[in-house]
Amino acid sequence: MTPDTPPPKKNKWSWRSQAFRGLIYQVLAIGIIAAAVWFLAHNTLVNMRVRGIQSGFDFLTQPAGFAIGESLYPFDSESPYWQAFLVGISNTLRVAILGIILSTILGTTLGIGRFSRNALVRGLCLSYVEAFRNIPVLLQLLLWYVVLTEVLPDSANAWQVGSFFLSKGGLNFPIPVWAAGQFWAAIGILVGVIGIWVYRRWAIRQFEATGTPRSMFWVPVVIVVACSLLGWALGGAPMALNRPIKGDFSIENGGALTPEFLAVLIGLTLYTSSFIAEVVRGGIASVPRGQGEAASALGLNRQQEMSLVMLPQALRVIIPPLTNQYLNLTKNSSLAVAIGYPDIVSIANTSLNQTGRAVECISLVMLVYLVTSLGTSLLMGWYNKRSAIKER
Repeated sequence: MTPDTPPPKKNKWSWRSQAFRGLIYQVLAIGIIAAAVWFLAHNTLVNMRVRGIQSGFDFLTQPAGFAIGESLYPFDSESPYWQAFLVGISNTLRVAILGIILSTILGTTLGIGRFSRNALVRGLCLSYVEAFRNIPVLLQLLLWYVVLTEVLPDSANAWQVGSFFLSKGGLNFPIPVWAAGQFWAAIGILVGVIGIWVYRRWAIRQFEATGTPRSMFWVPVVIVVACSLLGWALGGAPMALNRPIKGDFSIENGGALTPEFLAVLIGLTLYTSSFIAEVVRGGIASVPRGQGEAASALGLNRQQEMSLVMLPQALRVIIPPLTNQYLNLTKNSSLAVAIGYPDIVSIANTSLNQTGRAVECISLVMLVYLVTSLGTSLLMGWYNKRSAIKER
């Protein structure tokens, strides 16, 4: 073979090709897994048929025959089962999303507080973390449920602060009467959120170019408030509110949060925030001490040091375990069935008892948690890549 002769091309379909062998092994593995799943499903259906147990998802179109005490949209006993499952999904997502937001805020505050120069603040943050993360979450949910349903006064003697009422019936609050003004206010909030995104990008570029930090809290707050007020004013500035009032037996009108929802939300938030606090503390502790000393040498105060130097570098350590805590909070919301909150597990249990479709109901619950967990993981994975430190 002369130097100018090109090397012979390898046959990519040959068994000697590593890529071809890898493809064959993957196809075989997928085929074996598919065959095992088919065998288990077929064997289960045969055994159920022999025992006279009905199967299939046709029950989802039948009337549910039961009412749900808490729903974001109208539901009655004549509604089909699939709508009941949607109610359960919406209730689960409501707790999960609000719990993630609140626990992130509280946990981050506690984690940063562990580095406070005030010994009392450090001690309080440490005591909170050690207390709430070492008590089983189910016991905490039961505790808060007992407090909200036994310790609080009844509706006739509800605690009142302005138009807000707190009693054994839950938290009642005024809500705006929906009109064109509220619609334009919502549009204003959306415009404000977009404005915040534009402002933050501009502020980061200015900081990188000049070294002068811009406000990342008060200016965004002013933007969203100003845009919402402008939209509200363009809609005619409506002032009508549906205010709760004391009735003969309960608090009437207005909006309401049931004690079951409050117990689940408070319990999951306090429990998960204790773990998030340790995640944040560990992430900040992983940043070399010299970074903080360099920030002080540049004249940055304690708040600027933490927000501009320490936290951005700690994010690459914080985000992966933080994702685990979000997943745990979502899955722990299934314990709400213990205190009567109608989440997806509670709806599935009721449907299972009425229809006998155990495999189908459990499969739907598993699918819901699988989809929500994968969605959370994908979102946090995107944020993790976006927040990663770009190396040269």
